[in-house]
Amino acid sequence: MIETDRLKLIPLDERQLEIWSRDIRSLELELDCTYCAEPMEGAFSVIVKEQLERMKRDFDNYLWHTFWLLKDKASSIIVGAAGFKGTPNSDGEVEIGYASGENFRKKGYITEAVDKMCEWALRQPGVHAVIAETDTWNGESHGVLKRCGFEKYKSGETDWWRLKAQ
Repeated sequence: MIETDRLKLIPLDERQLEIWSRDIRSLELELDCTYCAEPMEGAFSVIVKEQLERMKRDFDNYLWHTFWLLKDKASSIIVGAAGFKGTPNSDGEVEIGYASGENFRKKGYITEAVDKMCEWALRQPGVHAVIAETDTWNGESHGVLKRCGFEKYKSGETDWWRLKAQ
């Protein structure tokens, strides 16, 4: 678990990730929280299930394959989720993704979580950079990445950002 001033970042284990993908209420009871983050539907549901399959194949590296729920310490509300999109590549880069519940946007939660998760990632052996892909129109996400020290290094159909180890 990682903590920030306002958040507990809870990495889900295989069982918890499976529960989250099919029965959020059970996970709420287990984690003593209320889930108000991204709804488990559509493309997001598919992504979560894909990450679960990756975790099952490579459990020794589950922290790179899981989602970390962002639990507000004061209210016990899950305000968002973040995670890495697999283990670091051969260049020592690992990709991060994140989302918050609609009512928790523009409150600094994602910036707080991404900042601490990147600190954690860059302390891991062999990791030299954290990268992120954003839609070109997503100014909110661009702002998160800029506040966390990322620099845009490629633009096209999407924008690519990188935070290098110091």
